[in-house]
Amino acid sequence: MTVATAGHPTPTHPEPAGLDNRLVVGGATTTWRSLPLPTLPDPAAVLAHSALHALAAARQHAAYGTELLLSTASRVDAQMRTELREAGFTVSVLDGDGVHPNPPARPRAAEPGRLWLLTSGSTGRPKRVGHTLDTLTTVRADQPDRTWLCPYAPGTYAWWQVVTLSLTQPGQHLVVVEPDELDDWPAVAAAHGVDAASGTPTFWRRTLYRDAAALARVPLRQITLGGEPVDQAILDQLRDVFPTARISWIYASSEVGASIVVHDGRAGFPVDWLDRETPGRPTLSVRDDELVVTSPHHGAGLAGPIRTGDRVQVLDGRVLITGRLDSDEINVGGSKVSAGVVRGVLSGHPAVAWARVTGRRAPVLGRMVVAEVVLTPAAPTADADADAVAVAVAAVAVAVAGSIEAADPAVAAGLTEAVGSTEAADSAGQTDPAGHPAGRPAAGVPDEAALVRWCADRLPEHAVPRRIRVLTEIPVKETLKSDV
Repeated sequence: MTVATAGHPTPTHPEPAGLDNRLVVGGATTTWRSLPLPTLPDPAAVLAHSALHALAAARQHAAYGTELLLSTASRVDAQMRTELREAGFTVSVLDGDGVHPNPPARPRAAEPGRLWLLTSGSTGRPKRVGHTLDTLTTVRADQPDRTWLCPYAPGTYAWWQVVTLSLTQPGQHLVVVEPDELDDWPAVAAAHGVDAASGTPTFWRRTLYRDAAALARVPLRQITLGGEPVDQAILDQLRDVFPTARISWIYASSEVGASIVVHDGRAGFPVDWLDRETPGRPTLSVRDDELVVTSPHHGAGLAGPIRTGDRVQVLDGRVLITGRLDSDEINVGGSKVSAGVVRGVLSGHPAVAWARVTGRRAPVLGRMVVAEVVLTPAAPTADADADAVAVAVAAVAVAVAGSIEAADPAVAAGLTEAVGSTEAADSAGQTDPAGHPAGRPAAGVPDEAALVRWCADRLPEHAVPRRIRVLTEIPVKETLKSDV
């Protein structure tokens, strides 16, 4: 990378403690201290051409406090670039030839030390959320030396979490994966001694699906999941591969920061964490089935209780985050279905590598539950005619559905019992609350009808998917999510 470095004044901020940590990016090894610092306008919206350019911009901010929004060209469309220029940013592409600025439409004074993040846009257009390096640095206690994998898109909240850890903590080395390396990241990680990795559940499922043997060769001691609902199935699958690693899941967002960290290997968090006020820590609450967080790590101007837009259910002493409030609930003939709960049941099938559950318009019920799945490589689909399979699925669905009446307490209680079975038991002979063998049954070769029967055995009638479509690849976006 060639960037202009002449003319820099003396750094105005104290040196971060991790400047001598090792960085591996694009196959080359360097350190934070050795990164050439670009000369950036202030305020700047930097569209980094590569992971190395993104790291250089982050290092520049740490040294000079330049007001910075960092992203990639693919995440910032023409409309967003116009909005940023109207907001006073110089929109600048940073690549191997240096900084290519597009000046602001309405120049303004910079806000020293301010970092801006773009939300994922899951509820519409991405929004800007203000932070500082201090509010983004949520790991402050001394850490054992580790080499972290960073697969995230530059400038996202998850990316900043890994980057600030490496910048501020000695001994936290970083191996950054470019988008074209995602399919083969286990080989990159093993070659550079990665022993800690953070990724979305989709990232981990996709890796297990593509090459579980290659993943097992990475000497991981710390595995972290976040960015999407984390169900018991993916936690158990990772535990099977890495029986001695610490497996954690984190709830975090641009708005409230890192708010929940769970290390016990179970989906959800203990219900007694709700409404517990501890100085310096987030307070978690539930209002109308929505997670509400009051966090010291919140974005600028977002103090106080913040409604997250994430739906939760309290089951068997755990608070489960099932999905976005505006998309998780499916109303089937007056009965409410959680897409996340159905997804968890499907994901619990040993032959299912990934699942997505949605609602589809239906003439009598208003909505019906449908799903898409990707099967594990060891479980190929049956060679049945597609139309015949669809008819079989419909027949099974009608058989289990019966008449759909308005939701009643008995059905709700049945749903609670069925979902309680997602906590897999290790002891032989144990059964879940519905009376099925606990743990993971032997894999078969399921077709759609078999998957419908699996759901019918574990869910109330109105929650059973009427259609299940088999995909050949786990879909993933630049954010490592698949909109489950």
